[in-house]
Amino acid sequence: MPHPARLTALSSLPRAPHRPFELGEWPLASTVSDRLRGPLPAGLPTDVLRRTAEMLGEPRVPSTGVGESAALDLIAGLLDEGGIDLSHPHAAAHLQPPVLQVAVDADALASASNASMDTYDSGPATLAIEQWVVRALAGLAGFGPDADGVLTPGGSISNLLAVLIARDSAAAAAGIDVRRHGVRGLHNPVVFCSELAHFSVQRACAALGLGEEAAVTIPSDEDFRMRLDLLAVELARPDRTPVAVVATAGTTDYGSIDPIAGIAALAHQYGAWVHVDAAYGFGALFSDRLAPLLAELPVADSVTLDLHKIGWQPAATSMLLVADRNRFASFDRSVDYLNPADDIDSGLDGLLGRSLQTTRRPDAVKVATTLTAYGRSGLGKMLDTCHELAHAAAARVVADSNLELLAPVTLTTVLFRVAGQGLAADLDGVQGEVRRRLLTSGRVLIGRTKVPARNGRPAAVALKLTLLNPNATATDIEELLDLVVATGHEVLSDRTASGEGAA
Repeated sequence: MPHPARLTALSSLPRAPHRPFELGEWPLASTVSDRLRGPLPAGLPTDVLRRTAEMLGEPRVPSTGVGESAALDLIAGLLDEGGIDLSHPHAAAHLQPPVLQVAVDADALASASNASMDTYDSGPATLAIEQWVVRALAGLAGFGPDADGVLTPGGSISNLLAVLIARDSAAAAAGIDVRRHGVRGLHNPVVFCSELAHFSVQRACAALGLGEEAAVTIPSDEDFRMRLDLLAVELARPDRTPVAVVATAGTTDYGSIDPIAGIAALAHQYGAWVHVDAAYGFGALFSDRLAPLLAELPVADSVTLDLHKIGWQPAATSMLLVADRNRFASFDRSVDYLNPADDIDSGLDGLLGRSLQTTRRPDAVKVATTLTAYGRSGLGKMLDTCHELAHAAAARVVADSNLELLAPVTLTTVLFRVAGQGLAADLDGVQGEVRRRLLTSGRVLIGRTKVPARNGRPAAVALKLTLLNPNATATDIEELLDLVVATGHEVLSDRTASGEGAA
């Protein structure tokens, strides 16, 4: 057991009781003490932000501090009064779950160690912990013994690393040392992805000197999956160098999963890297029910996963897995003051050659703790609960004439809208106003997005539930949707009264 002095950092944290998960109530962390409060503080954003800033006082570094206890009390009060409560059952906006208390505790231990992952002498135990986590999750993905991976500050960075490796691989195949000479020798390099892929693919192309226009988007079908026929046409064009094809396993809005095996078969014909952005969907592998959705994952060259989505970890807890550890060669670096060659030969190397970062915190500590505490079955039960809540929410929407379901449920997201029943000309504007009123009331936190045109139906603004709280119940979701319907009536009534509602 750690000496009590090492746990000092944990003593001031708000703590949920540690209960066995068999009881059906998961020990989730929260900084909000008032359970009568909603997921957000009530009030306009400008007012909430102003109150928080005023409580902090004049924006300057004080010449004399107030002491540790007072400072902690101040910040805890700010988070309590003006922060978000993701453990509230009406918090359902983004891929931003409440976090497990055990992960918060483990993360405090990791912070207290202040270890770094770049060299052996910056944190020996944490190096072993990260490598254990990587091997465990690579095995879950179906990768073989040659696989490797690295934890990153988020899915966008994991996708950046994947496109970087793909770029270097394509350049090497063309006889170009892109690390030394840049991308100018590559003939019109492009990266293919679905129109529904995460915007980080475009950002990665921009950051790597390819330009955002190098991200060529492929339309999706009626099930929101990349169309293989159109990908085949684009890959066959002779005027471009296919660097990578990025499949999405769990699109942000729909949870839809691209046909990974078909994409890989096409991409590999042209020597293109196959990356799967499974930032959202990877967690399906914890569930016996949902794991078959990712049965094709092992054909990928690399995979992004975010355990701060399905995994209930404090952000950020992302990872890039590669099927072949040799693909990390682009990151190799020997630096005299960190990892000189003779130290590496003596076993004193770290994980500097896996990342663009030098100092990198030991995020694997919370992951290893969570995996050990709950196992695959425990996390799978949490996901199955959220999946069932999503189906219950969709069923309620279908049964309610005031609401309209816009897409089927795949993982844990539900897309719907308030139905205007012919009363409102601007139904898109109604959805936005409903969401804003709910947010500023503090009672309900839901998301919004835009559903693309399909089968003759125009694009439409949608409301979105992202259900990642395993302690929420079907009754909680009913209450949430009741508030949506009531607010919808208010907005439609106000618009009708002002003359905006005529169709």
